[in-house]
Amino acid sequence: MAMRASQLVSTIKLGIKSLLLHKLRSGLTMLGIIFGVCSVIAMLAIGEGASYEAQEAIKNLGSNNIIIRSLKPPEDTKEAGGTRGRELNYGLTYDDGARIYSTIPGVHRVLPMRIIRENVRFNENYLPCQIIGTTPIYPEIAGVDVVRGRFICDTDELHQQNVCAITTGLANRLFPYQDPLTQAVKVDGVYYRVVGLVQEQSTTDQRSQAGEMEGEPLDNNIYIPMSTSRSRIGELILKRVTSGFGVEAERVELHQITVQMKDTEAVEIADAQIKTLLNRFHDQNDYEIIVPLQLLRQAEQTKRIFNIVLGSIAAISLLVGGIGIMNIMLATVTERTREIGVRRALGAKKRDITTQFLVETVVLSIGGGLVGVLVGVATPFIVSNLTDMITIVTFWSVFLAFGISGAIGIAFGIYPASAAAKLDPIEALRHE
Repeated sequence: MAMRASQLVSTIKLGIKSLLLHKLRSGLTMLGIIFGVCSVIAMLAIGEGASYEAQEAIKNLGSNNIIIRSLKPPEDTKEAGGTRGRELNYGLTYDDGARIYSTIPGVHRVLPMRIIRENVRFNENYLPCQIIGTTPIYPEIAGVDVVRGRFICDTDELHQQNVCAITTGLANRLFPYQDPLTQAVKVDGVYYRVVGLVQEQSTTDQRSQAGEMEGEPLDNNIYIPMSTSRSRIGELILKRVTSGFGVEAERVELHQITVQMKDTEAVEIADAQIKTLLNRFHDQNDYEIIVPLQLLRQAEQTKRIFNIVLGSIAAISLLVGGIGIMNIMLATVTERTREIGVRRALGAKKRDITTQFLVETVVLSIGGGLVGVLVGVATPFIVSNLTDMITIVTFWSVFLAFGISGAIGIAFGIYPASAAAKLDPIEALRHE
């Protein structure tokens, strides 16, 4: 056993020595494996990061939540073009929220929201923003963190107070030199005292409710009590008609209702129940239901498919690297035919020749794999620092890429090693 171990060590040393005799060729052969391993790790890290961002955005909506949004029904083009001063009445109502809370089993809380696009002013600063009329439970359900001061409270709601909480991004733009909590902002002729600053988590999903705000920051949001919104702003929104003449009026009581269920099991059942309930009181298709839990599961499924596709594409590079190793090793066998004959004549067995060439291919693939891992781990880090893209290097992607590189070294090295061992010693000695 000891003799066999010493023979194996000497064979490994001989294989490494043979590779070092042709450093440039060995290095170029390893490049295929290096780039293959690097691409597998980097592509999976980028895919993992993109998937993480999408899933976090969905999680911020709440896995126990069901979101119902008002949806403007399709217009009759003939009617729309020939009517002046018409009024559209659609969307969710306060009664819808009350019915859902009292009728649907498993409902924990119901959060109503009104989202209106308006302009906010402070001294000479004038910015477009979203006025969000809601209730004090909003931060707990919608994923909003209060960083200074407070959010609107039950007293504000009861007495229709002119108070507001604003996002930190809006505060920085509106109050570059003042403390926001000592100021008041003006919206549509009404002043609202700032009582708190919040860090918004889900502004992207709210934007679609109040129309596009091209070129404007996502966190230009102001939160006021629902009762204040109803009394100060009202439910009738006037719009200029782009085609034809006159003004179009839209009456929407609520733009969104977020239903928080007691657990995820209740979410699965309540989805269909809420749709059935709303259909009884809505004659037109003026709402949509979004279930974050379902979106999250779809995102997880998409992530798995995405990783498989990216991994498969990157694995092709490893395959090409393995073919390169086999090609070089076959050329090496032809090149060293006389050396093989001499070794066989001096008593070397077939397994010694096989081991020698197999060691060379494994050293090439393992060495290339180690370098590829280092480059592959560094690449996502560089990408994250140069861009805003999130990249996540997982242990399983590193293990997978390195494991495949080692397996390729063995798989693509067996044939050249076997071909070398099968050479006839006498014919090999005659080879020039």
